[in-house]
Amino acid sequence: MSDRQLSAWPIEPQALADRPKSALARVPTLAEIGFEPTNLRELGITPGERAGGALFESFLGRIDAYDEQRNFPAVKGPSYLGVHLRFGTVSIRALASQGWRRQAEGSAGAATWLSELIWRDFYAQILANFPHVAQRSFKPEYDAIEWESGAQAQAAFEAWCQGRTGYPLVDAAMAQLNTSGYMHNRLRMVAACFLIKDLGIDWRWGERYFAQQLNDFDLASNNGGWQWASSSGCDAQPYFRIFNPVSQSEKFDARGKFIRRYLPQLAALSDRAIHAPWQAAPLELAAAGVKLGQHYPEPLVAHDQARARTLARYAVVKKTAAGSTA
Repeated sequence: MSDRQLSAWPIEPQALADRPKSALARVPTLAEIGFEPTNLRELGITPGERAGGALFESFLGRIDAYDEQRNFPAVKGPSYLGVHLRFGTVSIRALASQGWRRQAEGSAGAATWLSELIWRDFYAQILANFPHVAQRSFKPEYDAIEWESGAQAQAAFEAWCQGRTGYPLVDAAMAQLNTSGYMHNRLRMVAACFLIKDLGIDWRWGERYFAQQLNDFDLASNNGGWQWASSSGCDAQPYFRIFNPVSQSEKFDARGKFIRRYLPQLAALSDRAIHAPWQAAPLELAAAGVKLGQHYPEPLVAHDQARARTLARYAVVKKTAAGSTA
């Protein structure tokens, strides 16, 4: 990569065409063309180039710590520029140029952040050159997997969507998504892996739900992330790598600060118990005012058992790959 490759392209100022004077040329409302009213300002999202630039300047003040803080949802670690990147109110070349410069100065945080921008471009290239990924797995053998189906699968999916899985970090992540249109990147991986590898549900179900809920939805990035989590994409995680939602919670939200924000019914639990309430002593649950099944659901699945089912489910991938090379 060079400075020349990252330099800004010259642009000519553009002007909108004059509106026709015909009485029939009224500009339709957003509702008339199928859009719902936005609540961006209620969510603290200010649109436009000026706001995007200000947000980027704010991030530059903490970019050096990005590699250390980006995985902790209760910490102000990410850039939060996803919406602006999605709608073009920041220049990707300007962002990459700054990341490249700060990396050259020795910033590990900038290097990690620049790699995330590269992943974004990588997924765009995958979609452009392999458009079948919009409907199917990048790796064809993964389309042989038999996902859970029927009423039980639909009920499990609805519980996941509504943040009622019984796993606090997953449920807090879904609550963040459903109330804000945003989900922390580490939690996107945790929530996706849980749906696919704990509940055994087709990754495309989750991909569609994220597309409906995310303010920063981008087809290429969303598809790439879900195929990474399902192990079906290009350069995806190995299928046998299955996130443990409790371990992820203990590691990345150790004090339960994020969980308490989005699941206030669990706020009185100890830092130890909040990650797996079903393992807490009855007296502790009672003292915290938590009755499982009433105030907070029991786990939908036992992770160890779900992991074993997933490994058996994915075994077909090896058989299909072997058959295609025989």
